Amino acid sequence: MTRVAGAREVLRPADFAPPPDAARLAAWTEADRAARPARLGRLRARFAEARIDAYFGTRPEHSRYLTGFTLGDGEEKVAGSSGRFLVGEDEVVVFADSRYTIQAEREAPDARIAEVYGDLPARWQELVGSIGARRVGVEAAYVPHGLWTQLTAAAPDVELVPIEGWLEADRAVKEPSEIERIAAASAVADRALAALLPEIRPGATEAELALRLEWLIRTGGAEGLAFDVACLSGPEAALPHGNPGDRPIRQDAVLLFDFGARVAGYRSDMTRTLFVGQPSARDLEVYELVARSQAAAIAALETAVAGPAPLPSGRAIDAIARDVIEAAGHGEHFGHGTGHGIGLATHESPNLGKRAPDVPLPSPTVFSVEPGVYLEGEMGVRIEDLVLFDAGAGRVEWLTHFPREVIVVDAAT
Repeated sequence: MTRVAGAREVLRPADFAPPPDAARLAAWTEADRAARPARLGRLRARFAEARIDAYFGTRPEHSRYLTGFTLGDGEEKVAGSSGRFLVGEDEVVVFADSRYTIQAEREAPDARIAEVYGDLPARWQELVGSIGARRVGVEAAYVPHGLWTQLTAAAPDVELVPIEGWLEADRAVKEPSEIERIAAASAVADRALAALLPEIRPGATEAELALRLEWLIRTGGAEGLAFDVACLSGPEAALPHGNPGDRPIRQDAVLLFDFGARVAGYRSDMTRTLFVGQPSARDLEVYELVARSQAAAIAALETAVAGPAPLPSGRAIDAIARDVIEAAGHGEHFGHGTGHGIGLATHESPNLGKRAPDVPLPSPTVFSVEPGVYLEGEMGVRIEDLVLFDAGAGRVEWLTHFPREVIVVDAAT
């Protein structure tokens, strides 16, 4: 495998796409508004089969997708009922208390805004009655049992029908403007890591580098992080979702970064395992094994879009990547799935894992391909990239452009 030595000098932020300008951001906002009637139409088209006449949504991603109303990451924990919504046959109702009514009117101009505070059960009969609903589909996995019981008691003549996966499946198929935003978020992450390379030296701590990378992401065109930055050195890299600490970066050891940016609501996710100083033969062997596993999965995807055969399932792609690692004797060191969808949420459909549904992958869609090998107490390697899988166009396109080759960050101070 090609080795990129002297990476500080070879890789520069300017090698990657610049952040979106104001005109591009405005175009994406308009694209969302133009797409919402079709999104709502696909949801309503499922009402008859389920014998419902309304849909009660609670996920912030779904509120943004269907109405435009946006909560910040984690804000739903303090927003009360704000951001929840009802989709009827002819109308969309967005709930908002006084903290959010102005925002809701701006962001969801095509919806009716209902002022709802901490009194949703007391208002439930009135709200569902205002759209003529008698059987309401509910995002069952996201409505607490206590709230379900309260809503049932508040309107005994309104039946609640559990619904799972409708909007998740719809969101898995990406529109062009959604793909553009994921690509833009990926470019922000690419540039940020390239800018960080000159600052990586033994003695700096994981937490310091994680904070610096977050700063570079936030000031490099992102509205925020996709998730908290992971920076893990040496043995800590064996924790697939470990947290950075005050541990110094080790010389002649791996340094794993897992991070992503958020641009106009859409997220990126990438992992790079770098080498600080001289990599050992064992570490290089593990890295090259993980790279072969990822390459095998990508090759299978490329073959799938080039031919007439049915599209593979996420489970089948996971098996292809996993077989490479298992054949090298490291099957027990690769426990997580090969990939996951991404968009308004960091983890969404489709799933590429051992327990993924054995159904064809959706298209066009975007997902990660991220095999890894983790040796407890010693080291870990993961290589993660986002790819666009578009069977209709016959293409598999890398959205992450930071090099995948072995990257050695010289240990010189």
